[in-house]
Amino acid sequence: MVAVLDDDNLVIGARPRSEMRRDNLRHSATGVLVRNAAGDIYVHRRTPTKDLYPSRYDFSAGGVVAAGEDPYDAVVRELAEELGITDAELTRLPEDDFADDHTRYHAYLYTCVWDGPVKHQPEEVEWGAWMSPAELIAKLDDPTWSFMPDTTALLGPYVRSLV
Repeated sequence: MVAVLDDDNLVIGARPRSEMRRDNLRHSATGVLVRNAAGDIYVHRRTPTKDLYPSRYDFSAGGVVAAGEDPYDAVVRELAEELGITDAELTRLPEDDFADDHTRYHAYLYTCVWDGPVKHQPEEVEWGAWMSPAELIAKLDDPTWSFMPDTTALLGPYVRSLV
């Protein structure tokens, strides 16, 4: 179940994830930009079975906040599920909103530094690599690399500020 939000980010109910997607209901989601000590950013490609934007590249680990779940707990859970990263110190970034024809949500955004192993969840991530901020910006500007529009809108300006 997913908590459904009004425009002021107040919970107004809960719906199954399938209904939230089908009806494009406003909800909460998390995102973490993972960097290593050298400043590189972890970029990955989503699997073709994802319910939203399959096979797109992404530079954020995250996902939907479950009904009754604290957003911080959700970001910790998603980071562990998607990339196998646990016990990373998370730094909060400004919250923001994203909306398009496929999804509408309030974003809880973070960054962390991680130099340990990255272990993909096979159902969600099919490829990943470290890129410098300049390399990632070049990929963001390359139309042959199809990135997640929400991550690009929400965290793209932050990445661009790193160069």
